[in-house]
Amino acid sequence: MAPRKPSKSSSPKVNTGKPGRAPGGRDTGSGKGGGKPPSTGRTSGSPSRSSGPREGGPRGRPIRQSDARRSAPVAKGLGGEQIEGRQAVRELLIGQRRKVKEIWIAQDIDPAAIIDDIQQLADAARVTVLEVPRRTLEDTARSEAPQGIIAFAQPLEEADFNALMTKRNGVMPFLVAVDGVTDPGNLGALLRCCDGAGVTGVILPKHRAVHVTPTVAKTSAGAIEHVPMTLVPGLPVAITQMRDKGIWVVGLDDSSENTLFDIANFATDGICIVLGSEGTGLSRLVRERCDTVVSIPMLGQVSSLNVSAAAALATYEVTRARLASPA
Repeated sequence: MAPRKPSKSSSPKVNTGKPGRAPGGRDTGSGKGGGKPPSTGRTSGSPSRSSGPREGGPRGRPIRQSDARRSAPVAKGLGGEQIEGRQAVRELLIGQRRKVKEIWIAQDIDPAAIIDDIQQLADAARVTVLEVPRRTLEDTARSEAPQGIIAFAQPLEEADFNALMTKRNGVMPFLVAVDGVTDPGNLGALLRCCDGAGVTGVILPKHRAVHVTPTVAKTSAGAIEHVPMTLVPGLPVAITQMRDKGIWVVGLDDSSENTLFDIANFATDGICIVLGSEGTGLSRLVRERCDTVVSIPMLGQVSSLNVSAAAALATYEVTRARLASPA
C-alpha cells in the first residue's frame, strides 16, 4: 500500500455544494478482519500491475505501510467508523464533523471526477490516502459494493435528545423516530429522505434496531454526516417525553382509518413521525403512546410500502405543509 499520487491531469475544483446521490447496497454481515494486508496481489482479471507500494506521495507525504487490516468495530453507539462508497466518503470529508483517520482507494480504480474531488478534500484536511490492492479492499468492506473506496473515521457523535426537542433558529422540531427497523439498506434510504425533507433529528432505539453500518452510510449517500441522530433506551418513554414538550407524535400504520394527509394539521408545530418495520409495523406500546396514527392510502393490490418510501411520503407531507404556511 502506498499514498495515492495526485492525478497528473488538471483536477477539477472542489465542489462543496449540493452533491449528487449514489445508490446503496446491502450489509453482508460482520466485517472481515484479521492479519496484515498482503503487500502484493491483484484482483482476478485486472490489468497486470504491481500491487505493492507506489513510490512517492502527494505533497511530499512519506510512504508507509498501512496498519493491520481493520476488523469490524464493535458498535457501542451510533457507529459509522467505516464508510464505504464514493458519495458517502465525499460527504464525510465535506461535513468535517469528525476526524477521518485514513482513506483506502483501490489501485485499479478508474479515473473519475469524484475520486479527484475526494483526493483534494483529503489533501486539504491532511488525511492520508492509500492505494491498496482491490482484493484487500473488498475483503475489508462490509457492504456489497464499496465502489473502490473505504474511509476509516471516528464514530458518529450522538445528538442530545433534549436539544432535538427544542426550537432552534426559528424552526420547530421536525423529528423522525424509527421503531424496529433492522435492515441497513432501509435505514440508509430513510436517512437520505430525512436529509432532503429538512428533518431536524432522527431517534433510534438502542436495542433491536440497526444503527450506522457501512451499508447504512453508503445507502444514505452521506446523509449520516448531516442528519442529527440520537439513541434512546426505549421509544415509548421517548414518545412520552416528546409529548410532554408539546411535540405532536404521529405514528404511521396501515391499519389506521386516518390518512397521511391529516399530518398537515400538526405540521407547523413541533412534530415527530414514528415509522415501524415493514413486517409488524408499530409495536403495540409505541402505537398506544402516539397522539394519533395515520395510514398511507394504498389503491393498488400491494398492501404496504417499504419503510423508506413511507418515510419519504410522510416527511415531505410535513415539508409541504410548512412551506405553504405563512412564516
